[in-house]
Amino acid sequence: MLRRFAVAAVVLLGTTLLGGCASTVHLEPAEDANNPLCAQVSVGLQNAGSVAGKDRRWTDAQATGAWGDSGGASAVILRCGVTVPAPTSELQCVTLEGIDWLVDATETPFLRLTTYGRDPAVQLYIDTGAVSSNDVISNRALVGAITSVPATGKCTAPDALDEDTQKLLGG
Repeated sequence: MLRRFAVAAVVLLGTTLLGGCASTVHLEPAEDANNPLCAQVSVGLQNAGSVAGKDRRWTDAQATGAWGDSGGASAVILRCGVTVPAPTSELQCVTLEGIDWLVDATETPFLRLTTYGRDPAVQLYIDTGAVSSNDVISNRALVGAITSVPATGKCTAPDALDEDTQKLLGG
């Protein structure tokens, strides 16, 4: 009996140590991460094993996703349940792949895209120095996951992409 316990302890310790080698991305869940529609987004993310050539990484927060190089910084972070944005004239509103996005490029080379007209809102934080944001937002699995949140509104007059935003989006 003692021998079985010792073997079980060694196996458990080995599993814990191996699991500790994996680089989990620490994220804070969004305010509305427990929204049932965020659960649908999370389920859809299971099909997004690779985004813009970056592998999916484990996260430690509900309704989140991350893609990047193992052990390095994440190139793409997704959070579902962020504050639903109000109409704005300060941020550019664009429609890509059937999703309206508010584009915040104030932290270039990082780009923050927040869905507009969907509740809960989904936000992508993209390192455009590491990946093409166009490759991210056109990823079929991500589009499918995000569109599982029904659109309840849309940009009234989506902007034509200005030259700087086109460059950031990889266009």
